[in-house]
Amino acid sequence: MEKKGSTVQRHGQDSSFNQRWHLAQDDTEVDFTELEFALMRCFEGFGRWQSECLASVSALAATGPENALLHIIRMNDRPKSIKELARLTNRDDVPNIQYSLRKLIGAGLVLREGSGRSGVTYQVTEEGRRVTDEFGMLRRRLLIAAIENLPGMTDRLAEATRTLNLLSGIYEEVARTAATHRRS
Repeated sequence: MEKKGSTVQRHGQDSSFNQRWHLAQDDTEVDFTELEFALMRCFEGFGRWQSECLASVSALAATGPENALLHIIRMNDRPKSIKELARLTNRDDVPNIQYSLRKLIGAGLVLREGSGRSGVTYQVTEEGRRVTDEFGMLRRRLLIAAIENLPGMTDRLAEATRTLNLLSGIYEEVARTAATHRRS
């Protein structure tokens, strides 16, 4: 915090805008609440970006999470089970993942192989490979070009990644704790 005139500055904002409320009763809570709201806005913007970028290279109208699933299926160019997809996306909503997979299969971007006995896996089709390649090129042209010349961005991205990974673990742990205290 720094003083500016008679108001206190926090993260470049006038402190009169940092009103206390039910989620934020002290400076640490204000900082964390601001981070959570920034994370929510970033998540929604990221989802819109993924949808729009995919729509630019494919006729498929997909959500951000469906687009992410497509790229994770392609990751390392090896088939993945639904269990792996759930783990890699940190999701436990298997019915929604299955719905997304049916949508990607219906669009001809993903292929389902195997059976319940031998194990079902998913991999991208040639069309899926074309779409993900074009997505990657458009991503480089628009998104990466927009950030690559920002001073210190590489270090900031690395630190943000470490912080988000740490917070993911903390959120998982406190979610388990909260689940043990559910009201009946």
